[in-house]
Amino acid sequence: MRDLEKLLLEDPYSMDKQKKSRFFKKYLNKLTLHHSNNSKKYKKLINHLGYSVKKKNEIDKIPFIPVRLFKELNLLSVSKSKIIKVLSSSGTSGNKTSKIYLDKKNALNQVKVLQKIMNKILGNERLPMLIVDRNIKNTNRTNFNARIAAINGFSLFGREHTFLLDEKNNIDYVELNNFLSKYGKNKFFIFGFTSFIFENLIEKLKIKKINSDFKNAILLHGGGWKKLENKKISNEVFKKKIYKKLNLKSVFNYYGLVEQTGSIFVECKCGYFITSNFSDVLIRDSNFNLLKNNQKGFLQLFSLLPTSYPGHNILTEDIGEIIQTTRCKCSIKGKRFLVHGRAEKAEIRGCSDTQ
Repeated sequence: MRDLEKLLLEDPYSMDKQKKSRFFKKYLNKLTLHHSNNSKKYKKLINHLGYSVKKKNEIDKIPFIPVRLFKELNLLSVSKSKIIKVLSSSGTSGNKTSKIYLDKKNALNQVKVLQKIMNKILGNERLPMLIVDRNIKNTNRTNFNARIAAINGFSLFGREHTFLLDEKNNIDYVELNNFLSKYGKNKFFIFGFTSFIFENLIEKLKIKKINSDFKNAILLHGGGWKKLENKKISNEVFKKKIYKKLNLKSVFNYYGLVEQTGSIFVECKCGYFITSNFSDVLIRDSNFNLLKNNQKGFLQLFSLLPTSYPGHNILTEDIGEIIQTTRCKCSIKGKRFLVHGRAEKAEIRGCSDTQ
């Protein structure tokens, strides 16, 4: 769609509230019509709700898909012959996983948007990259779980990729020290899931065995918070510990779902996730009523990117809160929100916590 192509030329946080509201209403109605015309299962779902795609509704009136429906149904809006990649959520043993079907256009737009968002953090140059995981070189290149898909996706913005862990999930100090010797004196990029970062860089890493600190690093981490919640480790505590041990100051937490890969939410310096030009959020209670700012409820996520599957409007099982505050000093445009974890009775998704 041409509107998206034009938006890709702008800064990813350029739209003010009024412009974004108009754009999202127009574009999300187009996407809903597109999926209704091209996905029999999606059309059946919205017809069951008595929804008319002919109306141009505000985005809160467009029907959402519960996130777990992607575990139950194969939802596509293109023919299977056009699918080039299948993403799967990282479910715990015995649980069903979501399957997200991407064609070339959808996959390319995800990369473009992710690049625009990442450039705001890393700059325009690819940085030496330390990945807090084991090497994934022997994985299937068509089917990916959430963790592998994230590593592959973010690896596009790094170079000289070095994996911290060996095949037995132990820290490879030889590789780490070689990396730090070559690149530690300048800016470099670290990526990993939150639980892996905590377990390896905070708990296991022996400072006496490394030849440099991490003061020049930019760390991006996300997912895998379940294990840390069980240990009573908050985001604030996480940051304090990694700064104290590694002298690492540039730390960015991100939030996103495999069901909406590409349109991630990155934490600002004040500690809030921020919506980009390509994403938006609402909060609903257990009866699906809209909640006001500073009230906690289920996160509803919107993305402009899904065209090969109907993932543009999803109700998650995560508890969030849109923050109306003057305390955030960041000049970035977009809604500020927090994620407070999974709903108590929600199925444990296991995202990134399984190995």
